[in-house]
Amino acid sequence: MGTLMETWRERFPDWTQALLEHMQVSLLSLMLAVAIAVPLGILLRRHGRTSEAALHVTGIVQTIPSLALLGLLIPIIGIGATPAVIALVAYALFPILQATITGLKGIDPTLEEAGDAFGMTDWQKLRIFELPLAMPVIVAGIRTSAVMIIGTATLAALIGAGGLGSFILLGIDRNDNALILIGAISAAVLAMAFNAAIRWMERLPLRRLCAAAVAVVMALGVSYVPAVIADRTDRGESIVIAGKLGPEPEILMNMYKLLIEENTDLRVTVKPNFGKTSFLYEALKRGDIDIYPEFTGTIVESLLKTRPATSTDPGTVYEQARKGIRSQDDLVLLKPMLFEDTYAVAVRKDYAEEHDLAGIEDLSKVQDTALAGFSLEFNDREDGNRGLRRVYQLDLKVRTMEPSLRYEALTNGDVQIVDAYSTDAEISQYHLVALKDTKHMFPPYQGAPLMKASLLTRHPELERVLNKLAGRISDDEMSTMNYEVKVRARAASQVAKEYLTGHGLLKS
Repeated sequence: MGTLMETWRERFPDWTQALLEHMQVSLLSLMLAVAIAVPLGILLRRHGRTSEAALHVTGIVQTIPSLALLGLLIPIIGIGATPAVIALVAYALFPILQATITGLKGIDPTLEEAGDAFGMTDWQKLRIFELPLAMPVIVAGIRTSAVMIIGTATLAALIGAGGLGSFILLGIDRNDNALILIGAISAAVLAMAFNAAIRWMERLPLRRLCAAAVAVVMALGVSYVPAVIADRTDRGESIVIAGKLGPEPEILMNMYKLLIEENTDLRVTVKPNFGKTSFLYEALKRGDIDIYPEFTGTIVESLLKTRPATSTDPGTVYEQARKGIRSQDDLVLLKPMLFEDTYAVAVRKDYAEEHDLAGIEDLSKVQDTALAGFSLEFNDREDGNRGLRRVYQLDLKVRTMEPSLRYEALTNGDVQIVDAYSTDAEISQYHLVALKDTKHMFPPYQGAPLMKASLLTRHPELERVLNKLAGRISDDEMSTMNYEVKVRARAASQVAKEYLTGHGLLKS
């Protein structure tokens, strides 16, 4: 508990920002879902087949995995809060629509007949007794949607929308239970607070309920005012640098930021911890972000639609990546850094000694008994598990998992083999052995800034500034920096600054 409170105090400014972002996204999604589902339920309450069809459609939407829906929305809408809100609204419609139709259909028919006898219009009946009587059921549906929205909104962090999910993702990546608990407990308390507030509003008369809803909408609007004012008052052009989940991309992003802001008039916003390569790639093509650190091997193996001939020469792979991505997407890959963060297959040192494992081909000795923990991306790549089958004729039993979980599974003995990156801090932290790639299956993975060509046209100075890192940062230096951030919990921005100042690339 002491560690939890200490971490919370240290990260209190970040926590308040994440809490505000989570509340904004959740509340906006809930209000939009209510604004759509309640009027739709009122319109469909007397149309049996149409109402059943609407419930069927919204129910099917609710079964779509949230991560899949976000992935589908990014190429169309982009990243940030907008696709997150659209996905959350889609999930929230079914409970509210079902509750509205059920509540209105459950009204005693004799009341309807009495209303007709008094000459009431449909609107008068709805306002005077139908909605007040159905309101407890409708509000129950809204409460259900509110709790579901707050829980699902944690995934918004994967696409740059912020929120409490950023603590959970960072905690998983850094193996920091305190961060995970801060995000999870905060989301749970927020859900309970929403539930209690809605339950209180349920007891209000219809007019006061409407007034309370208007007040909530106004408060939501006011919460966005500081960000709007700050955006309008900021002078100069701002660019956004994003990165994948993990300490290494975050370190590189902060290096880019520090170099750009010292050597140009540009302001830089960093958005770390995106969940997938495809999310960043699509966001860059759309222009939602301006730069992100990518690797030559990833471009050649995963992003190019027409794959060039396989090569293990770093210079050749860089040229293939540079020319291919420029021709395909009009993206520019600047000169790469020195380190090669290539894929590796790792096992525990004691396991390697027990089974005499030195190279990847030696895994044939244990493939019938061992279980591999591979990331989804590695498992499906030609320079991943597919290549292990093709090049090394290995048929490993695989359990796929998120990258940040595979080392924990290895140390717990749940799996015996994992995919890794050669500069991962965990290789030394957990005393692992990276098996030799004797058949040179893995291509070189050199990191370099990837950006749209139009950005360089507007700001050609960026090439000179960012190329200061070209040919720098050795494997050992990158591994050490990753260790500082991942294991010693130091800020990536500080580690990046120390490297740049220590090598004369940044003023002290």
